[in-house]
Amino acid sequence: MTVDRDQVLRTAAALLTRKATATMDEVARAAGIGRATLHRHFAGRDALVKALEERGIQEFEAALDTARLDEGGAGEALRRLVAAVEPSAGLLAFLVTENQLFEGEVDEGWNRLDARVSALFRRGQEEGEFRFDLSPAWLTEALYALIGACAWSVQDGRVAAKDFTHMTTELLLGGARRSTEK
Repeated sequence: MTVDRDQVLRTAAALLTRKATATMDEVARAAGIGRATLHRHFAGRDALVKALEERGIQEFEAALDTARLDEGGAGEALRRLVAAVEPSAGLLAFLVTENQLFEGEVDEGWNRLDARVSALFRRGQEEGEFRFDLSPAWLTEALYALIGACAWSVQDGRVAAKDFTHMTTELLLGGARRSTEK
């Protein structure tokens, strides 16, 4: 039997997005394969997470490209980014949390993605659309946290999926916009 590695990764991502503590046995069952077969493709959880990380980086990079961050105002670009990342939000939330386990081993791909998102926030600050007292690095981390929180809230049925982009961007932008009050 030939195992579709991509399908196994999709299944693992879906499972781990819902249940971050799932075991390799549970991943194998969800994928419809035996544990030994899963281990032939991924030597252990770390190897599986690393493969999911590569997928997450690819999907986030595609979302950044789709969002056309350099076009229009920074706030609108941010809304496009959140909308584009929504299909991968659960996987990204899992990876951000799981990544804490790999202390000191940040994939260069994440650094590249962080730089692109931070550049969006920096542009918004330079154009006077975003507050300048919050660093672009902090706004980037806040965005990731909100994407994860909203993804989990949608998965748990606490909020409607159709509201994902609105809830995420409005909460972030409500705190990132420059106040016009004196």
